[in-house]
Amino acid sequence: MECQRCHENTASVHYTQVINGKKDEVHLCEKCAEKEGYMDFSNQHLSMHQFLTSMVPLDSAFKKNQSIQPETATQCDYCGMTYGEFRRKGKFGCSHCYESFSSYLTPLLKRVHSGNTEHVGKIPKRIGGNLHKQREVENLRTKLQEAIQAEAFEEAATIRDQIHQLKQELEEERKGGEA
Repeated sequence: MECQRCHENTASVHYTQVINGKKDEVHLCEKCAEKEGYMDFSNQHLSMHQFLTSMVPLDSAFKKNQSIQPETATQCDYCGMTYGEFRRKGKFGCSHCYESFSSYLTPLLKRVHSGNTEHVGKIPKRIGGNLHKQREVENLRTKLQEAIQAEAFEEAATIRDQIHQLKQELEEERKGGEA
């Protein structure tokens, strides 16, 4: 496969990014990947922290959030670690750091996990019963609020009808289980 930037060399770096369900792929040669900042090939031994930070440009996730303090200002009250230290080490000092640096982590987690910041896990269909439908109702309620905020009222009406339909199905299942 040919490099998408220089169109001269063979692409050896394949970068795939999925954000909000939209998949973007970039195929570059080593030189172009290094120029574009996707990878740094100067260091022969790449640590896991270096690898992950090269794959996720952390700073761009934070530039959008204007309320974030400078790196040195934010500090964990429990262990004293600063955000700058976390960036250099790639590890938190204690479990309280997650709360102290949450304003930095939320945009990053949203970016890495395609907009999701909450783990909901999976439920086997045969055991979950109507839990799948209950979760779908919760997801649709969130989408409904987003549609209302965006003043997409036709979409909101469709979502509202889907919620109503699922609630009816849940009620019917509940009545069927009691009989």
